[in-house]
Amino acid sequence: MNLTVTEKALKELRHIIADQNFDPATIYVRAGVLGGGRIGKQKKFHLDENFNEKLDILTEIDGLKFVTDKRSALYLEGTTIDFQDDLNKRGFKFNNPSVKSTCGCGSSFSM
Repeated sequence: MNLTVTEKALKELRHIIADQNFDPATIYVRAGVLGGGRIGKQKKFHLDENFNEKLDILTEIDGLKFVTDKRSALYLEGTTIDFQDDLNKRGFKFNNPSVKSTCGCGSSFSM
């Protein structure tokens, strides 16, 4: 799967993993897509202790393990994950060139 994670996002993920006392060798960063939201699909992004070889795709980026279920991989292909930390917004941002529109808050999208 073609997934890019910026240095800023990697740094924040490492901070979160350390802050929550997870072992980077046994924790996965899970990125996925769910049906629903205001206009069709919404992203999910969290730490996960589980990986299923039959259902998930594993990508290692700079020492962190990213997993995506095979269905979500179709929607996340070519996505760049960044981290914003400014006065107006703080959090992870998914930049996907295939997205045609997003809702006003940015939590759901259509392709």
